[in-house]
Amino acid sequence: MKTPKSSSGKKKAKAPPQAPRRTRIEDISPEEQIVGAPLLGKVLGYDARTRELTLELEEPLTVGDGVRVKGRSTDLTQRVERLRVGRRRVQSAMPGETVLVEVADRVRPGDAAYKVRPA
Repeated sequence: MKTPKSSSGKKKAKAPPQAPRRTRIEDISPEEQIVGAPLLGKVLGYDARTRELTLELEEPLTVGDGVRVKGRSTDLTQRVERLRVGRRRVQSAMPGETVLVEVADRVRPGDAAYKVRPA
């Protein structure tokens, strides 16, 4: 059985997996910065009905980790109790994945999320 070739007759090379995009320090305002804590990423969105924030991870995150969300009018510290990737509940997520984290209070898109010691 022959394998199909592209129109040019050459096989396409697979692209290497890309590292997750890192947030530049210039993109984080001074009131959002926490020195010494790993940045998980910027909040992409918040669903008030399910009380979940959406975040594209820059560091690994596990259920039981402490998270601090800091912004201009937000300062929330809590332990991760529920973590979802898509519709699946998971115990941990890796950098580059978009996750939903249940939070106790309202957060705003653009707030910075950090991994801290469990609350």
